[in-house]
Amino acid sequence: MRAIADILDELNALDRSSKAAYYRPRDAATLLILDRGSDGALRVLMGKRHMRHKFMPGAWVFPGGRVDPADSRARLADDYDPAVLSRLTAEMKGPKTATRARAFAVAAIRETYEEAGVLIGRPTETAASGESHDPHDAIAAFRAHGVIPAIGSMRFVARAITPPGRPRRFDTRFFAVAASAIGGRLESGVGPSGELEDVAWVTFPEARARPELLPITRAVMDELETRLTIDPDLGPDHPVPFYYWERDRFLRKEI
Repeated sequence: MRAIADILDELNALDRSSKAAYYRPRDAATLLILDRGSDGALRVLMGKRHMRHKFMPGAWVFPGGRVDPADSRARLADDYDPAVLSRLTAEMKGPKTATRARAFAVAAIRETYEEAGVLIGRPTETAASGESHDPHDAIAAFRAHGVIPAIGSMRFVARAITPPGRPRRFDTRFFAVAASAIGGRLESGVGPSGELEDVAWVTFPEARARPELLPITRAVMDELETRLTIDPDLGPDHPVPFYYWERDRFLRKEI
């Protein structure tokens, strides 16, 4: 595990020669699903972004993406722990509402289904098997599989804002959840969007060995590993690292 100064040094050493038009960061969310296998090794679900993407093509990432308007209207099985909600809204730009904060978790869950075919939630009494639905409609797919999204066990573990000069900018909230929160999976093992390839459960050392791993992704993994050494159960009331760009460099503070 690296020191914070080393993480910042790597982020600030990246090439900043790209000068795309200024874009306001859009809300986004990412999910780290953690599974400790019988061998005791901690694994996380990751995949490789398709090369057709304009933003981070070919990158080795956790499932995730931007928040859609419909994410704030999804029916949920439960709610955040109050401490998680408090940290999500503490440094929120724009309207500081619980509804908007819930949309972050729903986006992470929805994107995880769309990209990796994994449904985070609780089984319902009956599946809406007779209901026709667009396979790309994640919320309808949850209903069809008899699962209702659940966010109560999700933990806010990091936040990062893409610096200026990039073709896309996101204000990304990183969540972690145990694999026991999985309420269903697609038999194909991949999501309907086709955005991620080579979806697999990998250990942190295996992920770090991938040349496609982005520095900010590695930074989040380092932060999470450090937290797990002192907070192995990922309690809700824990400071959250926030990486952001100011003037000409990345800075870090805790929320």
